[in-house]
Amino acid sequence: MMKIRKGFRAVAAVAAAGALSLGLSGCTKYDTSKPSAARAADTGPAAAFGTVDCRRAKCVALTFDAGPSENSPRLLDILKDKKVPATFFLLGKNHIAEHPDLVKRMAREGHELASHTWDHKILTDIDDNAIHDEFQRTDDAVEKLTGKRPTLMRPPQGRTNDHVSELAKKEGLAQVLWDVTTKDYTLPPSKTITERAVQQTHRDSIILLHDIYKNTVPAVPAIIDQLKAKGYVFVTVPQLLAPGTAEPGKIYKP
Repeated sequence: MMKIRKGFRAVAAVAAAGALSLGLSGCTKYDTSKPSAARAADTGPAAAFGTVDCRRAKCVALTFDAGPSENSPRLLDILKDKKVPATFFLLGKNHIAEHPDLVKRMAREGHELASHTWDHKILTDIDDNAIHDEFQRTDDAVEKLTGKRPTLMRPPQGRTNDHVSELAKKEGLAQVLWDVTTKDYTLPPSKTITERAVQQTHRDSIILLHDIYKNTVPAVPAIIDQLKAKGYVFVTVPQLLAPGTAEPGKIYKP
């Protein structure tokens, strides 16, 4: 799904929680939970989880995989200027390790930090010890820099299965997939990235982008402006699920 860059490997109702999905790795099957199902599982007051109540607002989550990178400072400037929070699924090797100050800045500016594993290995292709290492090294690195351990992770290329979910549960991690992809890893023009994101987005969408590709960050202002004009409110993934919370071992997908 992704081209390789520096250090980057091959690259409604509660009943909705039981939706069955096909994994990108072929015939692999696993259960996914919709954000609306997570929200329906808890009826706490909106004040308990912040200023946006996605049970009423038309929320979407902007997510970025595989950073930080040299493009991240500009992205963070844009998000700050637009007052938009994002969820960053961070990659360990050559990313967290090389840009610790950017990880700290992401946390300081209110973004949600999550894991995209350490070395982008395909989790369904490696043994349990290797999976544990992919999870733990990234979580340890983020916690050391920010004082907060990730509770969310995104499997490389979206490839997962029930066994990966079991191991993620042991690490206290929920998996987060997506429903909107611009295929920015094929390096289309920024205008195309914007058009694809806006056309595919609906309420509760989780938008997949990568701040490691040169044409992605320039597309972000227009994505934000056009979706705001359509009445969408940008939130982090935890805010999208609130007042419910991500449950370790579960896979969330709109």
